Formats: sequence, C-alpha cells, structure tokens
Amino acid sequence: MQSLQDQVWVKMWKENSPELREKAVIWRKQNALIRIERPSRISRARRLGYKAKQGIIVVRMRVGAGGMRKQRPTGGRRPKHLGVVRIKAAVSMKQVAERRVLERYPNMKLFGSYFLYKDSKYYWFEVILADKSHKSIKKDKELRKRIQ
Repeated sequence: MQSLQDQVWVKMWKENSPELREKAVIWRKQNALIRIERPSRISRARRLGYKAKQGIIVVRMRVGAGGMRKQRPTGGRRPKHLGVVRIKAAVSMKQVAERRVLERYPNMKLFGSYFLYKDSKYYWFEVILADKSHKSIKKDKELRKRIQ
C-alpha cells in the first residue's frame, strides 16, 4: 500500500511536473554525490529504516544514464582507467549508485536506496547510510540489529 506522499511522487513522475524538472536542473549543477539534510521522499526513507538522528545520513547520488556498450579507447591506458569495465548491463543503476556511495563512505553501512528522478542524461537516487560505531546507533536496539 503506497502512502499519500508516494502517490504524489508517482503522479509527478508520470506527468513530468514542472516542480520536479526545476529540482532536476538544480541537481544537475551540483556534484554527483552530495550529502543532504533530509530525504526528499520521507515515507520511503522511513520504510527503509531512516530515523532523524545522529549517525544516519542521506546522500543523493547522480549516475549517468546511457549505453552499456562503451567503445574501448585505442591508446595507451591502464586497463583500470579505460572506463569500460565498471558499468555492466546486468548491474542496475541503483546498484551502481549504492556502490559509488559506499566507496566514498567506507565506514558506513547501507540501509537502502530509492529512485528519485530520471532524465535523458542522469538517474538520481537517495541512499541512506548509518555509522555503526556512532553512540546513538549503538544504543538503539532496532538499528543495531539491522546493521550487524
């Protein structure tokens, strides 16, 4: 059963509402990975385990949409830096976003992520992370179980 807020988001996606497009314009100008104060879709975040307390952060991640068949460059590069091995058709953009966020925050545990918006060039996801060594997380029984 979808909450009222989720129904509003789905309606905005389907109608491609001007408010959502204006947000996407702002998001495009920001960095690919940005830590945000609070989730955009609070009901979805709460279902994934988000609580407004210290030790839990929300990160908006931008992933480039596009073909999975990137041409291999001809020229002297290390295989690691060719740029053709990291995105695969079998791996969803959501998983790519989660992996990139976890590379940036290695001490955090992934709670979950959800889709925000997609245009012709990018996908945006919000990823919820928790710091397993934070005092407020250690004291919370429910969060402690989820992390370990």
